[in-house]
Amino acid sequence: MEIEFSPAKDAANIEKHGVSLGRTPELDILAVLENSRAEDAERRFRLYGLLDGEAYCAVVTFRDRAARAISLRKANRVERKRHGL
Repeated sequence: MEIEFSPAKDAANIEKHGVSLGRTPELDILAVLENSRAEDAERRFRLYGLLDGEAYCAVVTFRDRAARAISLRKANRVERKRHGL
């Protein structure tokens, strides 16, 4: 999967979650949920899967046929249980 992302957003994600948005394509996806909110101008999706043997959650959207990474972080305990990760 080709992923695009803002360099500033990537730097913020690394600072906050310790992982680059550039690793999103490496996610072994096991579950996909729509995550759109009323205030969002576009549809967003949560991708749950494994990265380096650990459970992760990515948030992506699609713009002009390109996937755009918004966030990538370790999945929390509730998410791991809910999605069997």
